[in-house]
Amino acid sequence: MTEAKKTTSKPIGTGKMPGGGRTPSAEKPKDLKSTLSRLGRMMFEYKVRLAIVLVALIVAAGLSAVAPKALGNATNTLFDGLMSKTVTKAIESELPAGSSLSSVKSTISDADGYLSVEKLKALIEQKEKLAVTQKNTTESNSQAQHPKDGLVVDSGVSKGSVDISKIENMLSTMKIKIGSSVDFTKFALLLLWVAVIYLLSFLLRSIAGWISVRIISEVGRTLRQRIEEKLWKLPLSYFDKTSRGEIMSRTTNDLDNVTQTLNQVGGDIIYMSFMVISVVVMMFTVSPLLAVIALLTIPVSFSIIGLIMKKSQPQFKAQWKITGELNGNIEESFTGHSIIKAYGQREKFMDKFTKQNDELFEASFKAQFISGTIMPVMTFVTNLNYVVIAIIGAVRVSNGMMSLGDVQAFVQYSRQYSQPLGQISQMMNLLQSGSASAERIFELLDEDEEADESALDQSKFETTGHIEFQDVDFSYDPEVPLIEGLNLTANPGQTIAIVGPTGAGKTTVLNLIMRYYDIDSGKILLNDVETRSISRHALRSNIGMVLQDTWLFGGTIEENLKYSLPDSMTVTDEEFYATMRATYVDHFVKSLPDGYQTVLNDEASTLSAGEKQLLTIARAFLANPDILILDEATSSVDTRTEVLIQKAMNALRSNRTSFVIAHRLSTIRDADIILFMEHGHIVEQGNHVDLIGSGGKYAKLYQSQFENNDTDEETA
Repeated sequence: MTEAKKTTSKPIGTGKMPGGGRTPSAEKPKDLKSTLSRLGRMMFEYKVRLAIVLVALIVAAGLSAVAPKALGNATNTLFDGLMSKTVTKAIESELPAGSSLSSVKSTISDADGYLSVEKLKALIEQKEKLAVTQKNTTESNSQAQHPKDGLVVDSGVSKGSVDISKIENMLSTMKIKIGSSVDFTKFALLLLWVAVIYLLSFLLRSIAGWISVRIISEVGRTLRQRIEEKLWKLPLSYFDKTSRGEIMSRTTNDLDNVTQTLNQVGGDIIYMSFMVISVVVMMFTVSPLLAVIALLTIPVSFSIIGLIMKKSQPQFKAQWKITGELNGNIEESFTGHSIIKAYGQREKFMDKFTKQNDELFEASFKAQFISGTIMPVMTFVTNLNYVVIAIIGAVRVSNGMMSLGDVQAFVQYSRQYSQPLGQISQMMNLLQSGSASAERIFELLDEDEEADESALDQSKFETTGHIEFQDVDFSYDPEVPLIEGLNLTANPGQTIAIVGPTGAGKTTVLNLIMRYYDIDSGKILLNDVETRSISRHALRSNIGMVLQDTWLFGGTIEENLKYSLPDSMTVTDEEFYATMRATYVDHFVKSLPDGYQTVLNDEASTLSAGEKQLLTIARAFLANPDILILDEATSSVDTRTEVLIQKAMNALRSNRTSFVIAHRLSTIRDADIILFMEHGHIVEQGNHVDLIGSGGKYAKLYQSQFENNDTDEETA
């Protein structure tokens, strides 16, 4: 990277460089609704499967809502049977000797054969009147008796008597058959029906879960694909201002968090929502009064959820923001591990890590603690609602306004109603975390891209290597001008060397040729064609580049060397080995155990710095480019290796336009044109002899490097 760029580098979203001492503040999401809506639109791309999921979850929720009512009917069947048996025994205990139950049964039963409370009351009143008459006529008899075929009724409290006044209302809601007991066949069938309902609900939820996981996995894959495509479309300026650890955190941690959140929340939150609706409908069919009481918890619940989410969401945002910064610090510390140790900066990095780790702990703790209070508070509200329903339900059963099975069903409904609300509120915890990560991903996807060049020709642009700068202005920061009015001409086959102090804009000139950045004004012409009218791919296919920082990927040496070849270009073995000999690579590679098939790790730690640099030169040589850029290619190697690299570069520069940046001026003495740059301007230009003879800035810089080397001075 250029020296000038480094002055403006900073992590995205912060006001200072990492470790600059400022504690990242908790940020509120810019638009939570928009983020969730955007995720929803991505999932809606799979609308057919999503429709199947919705239908399956709706039916499953409906079945789960029907089950408590069916179970309540089973309870009524059991309780009615037990009460039928109890009432029958009570009546039989009052029958006089020789009387039959059938004579009373027909008198107090309705057309369907169930006990009629009104008929029973009428019969009891009739017997009581008869008993009073008999008592008045027979003073010596203290007990009232029924006629021979009647029922003995004691106006007092005789053992086994039926006090209808106390259970009249409750009996009116029951189906009691005199002389019968529990219908276990009907009871078993009802229980079987409940089991079938729950089984069907389970199967439908399983199917919906399998499909939703597939959808979410594909959404995750799509996001990864979009991020990968986006990273290749982003301008270099984005990577200048954003640390690699931050980018990696967004593309790994945040993406994993989004997919995990969708997996844990996606299907469940839909099912729970339909469950609440279904249960509310069933509650109104059982008891409108109790349903209204239960619904009063909804505004209370959502008010609590909204208040807590408002407090916790900024903490989730801060949590993932600090995670990105911490990853950036870790990546930086391990990349420069040896340098950190060499300069004794271990404690500094440890302190920085500890501080960021503590900040992450605080943000994570606050986020989890605040959002974690949702469930306990919701549990308290739902338990309070449950107690109220249980008390009112018991009173209504005793008053004959509800059956026992309906109360049981409603109590279960209150649980089924409050449980989804509690789970939805708990899911808000995950949803907040996931939405914070999704927002960070969408921020990356929404970054400005390089101009779309799909309409331009992508094939190699044929050139002789003629490059011209015409009044070029460029700056990384509009407030800090760098290059102003630059004019430069490089003729085919010339070697242009650029020297000057740090920050003069040397590497920037090369970046503009490569179109890593586009100029602010002016023109850069390649064979009299403006480079902005040529696609970047076509432009760069003509250029070979060797940088100071050698980059070799994990793979064999041969794969690394052929990395520069386009798909349309092939080289024979003879051409390949001839290139390796010309660049002094063949000798040291053949000394390795596996030769060109030696596998390198990501850092190519088995090779020396000079050997890695020779490989990068050979890689550029193999591509046979029309234009060559060498940026400090020999600055980090020993003198002997530098001689080899210099010979390789001289061979590589032959018959092609070359741009060379070097601080070691001995490597560019034979350049056709030497440019001395300062503050973005060319202040001197000419060949080595002319510039030394002029006694200007170049001459002073050259003499400062070789003032103690008489041989070099004589050569100059």
